[in-house]
Amino acid sequence: MPDSTAPFTPAQLTRDHVLRALRHIDREGRPLPPSTVYDLVYKGRRYPPRPVLQLAFRLASGQPEATLPLLAGNPTNQLLERLDFTVTTKRPILANSPHDGDVAAQDAMQELYTGNGQAATAAKPAKARETAGAEAAEPLVPYELPPATPYDQATALRELFLSAESLAQAQAALQRRRNLILQGPPGTGKTFLARRLAWLGLGRTDASRVELVQFHPSYSYEDFVQGFRPDGQGSFRLTAGVLLDICRKATQDPGQPYYLLIDEINRGNVSRIFGELLLLLEADKRGPQHAVRLPYSPAEAPRFFVPDNLFVIGTMNMADRSLAPLDYALRRRFAFLPMTPEFGPPLQDFLAAHHVPQAVISRLVSRLTELNQAITDDPELGPDFQLGHSYFCQPPTAAADAPAWLDSILTQEIAPLLDEYWLDQPAQAAAHRKKLLRK
Repeated sequence: MPDSTAPFTPAQLTRDHVLRALRHIDREGRPLPPSTVYDLVYKGRRYPPRPVLQLAFRLASGQPEATLPLLAGNPTNQLLERLDFTVTTKRPILANSPHDGDVAAQDAMQELYTGNGQAATAAKPAKARETAGAEAAEPLVPYELPPATPYDQATALRELFLSAESLAQAQAALQRRRNLILQGPPGTGKTFLARRLAWLGLGRTDASRVELVQFHPSYSYEDFVQGFRPDGQGSFRLTAGVLLDICRKATQDPGQPYYLLIDEINRGNVSRIFGELLLLLEADKRGPQHAVRLPYSPAEAPRFFVPDNLFVIGTMNMADRSLAPLDYALRRRFAFLPMTPEFGPPLQDFLAAHHVPQAVISRLVSRLTELNQAITDDPELGPDFQLGHSYFCQPPTAAADAPAWLDSILTQEIAPLLDEYWLDQPAQAAAHRKKLLRK
């Protein structure tokens, strides 16, 4: 608490004061006046340095109207850098655009070509344009779906690092709600489990009744449900999306279950992508009695409904801060199953069965357990940022290759991730990397 007998000065600001201001800005979501030359970069986002320091000064001093007695530019930047923050030259970006403040998007913008595309195309000879089009076309390689084989509980338990009780809970939740989301840190086998829950429901590895789609920021309602898309003749045609296709298949085959797997469900704008599905997804809103008219469909077209034999399984990464949380209207339509890293007996027995020496297994388990505990204890990270066991699910065939296999994963896959986790604290990242890689 600042001393009430003496004025609070910028020299008394600490790193924690600035972090508190950044959390306040992210929580409130209020736009800040953009800076003109410099940006404060923290955990992949850009902030105007002086407004951040101004807010930190007001919060720390307990005076909501206090004015920061530092000018923008070097005086502000030097104080932030002294507190181990990164201040960089501002990249050109339109204020209040969807990419404003998004470092990854701004980096991608640097690669955009801003010339006159139509003029460049027109300048090419016709034959050259035809050749370019032929080269861009994807070759059509015929293939067949793998043959379906029986799949049961015993097979699933041999493949999954789950107890029989946890697997039964997941199956029961899916049957009760018809919709299930597997959530947890990256590398915990969410997509792997989603596919096997579908196979268990089918009793066989039948790919014809399982549809997998991955959401991303560019994915839309028109891709998922229905929309107008260009065809080969240069016009637009009303086309069904993934959801309509699988709903029609399930409706025509009511005696069999169908499964829609949505990988990274929270990476897209879920409310916009789902559209009418937000209403029809509930277990008690299934069937033709709850059918609705789709906005792109003509008045005489059949109305849309979700059949009772369609099950939806989503996976959700909890670590990516750039992703918005699911809204409550959507949340209440799903059951949620948390997934956690598993470095206990199931993984150890799996590695031992693949001839990984016990010394390598012990090193792997102790290093990852220690690292995950440090990540969990860090107030800026937490349990959602732990590292999962899927990094280690493809051991080498020869026992002699196991030490080099483990070293490669720790050095090339996990250590670089620590630099991202502690982006603004390089000393801490280096310390954790040293502990991880010690022999």
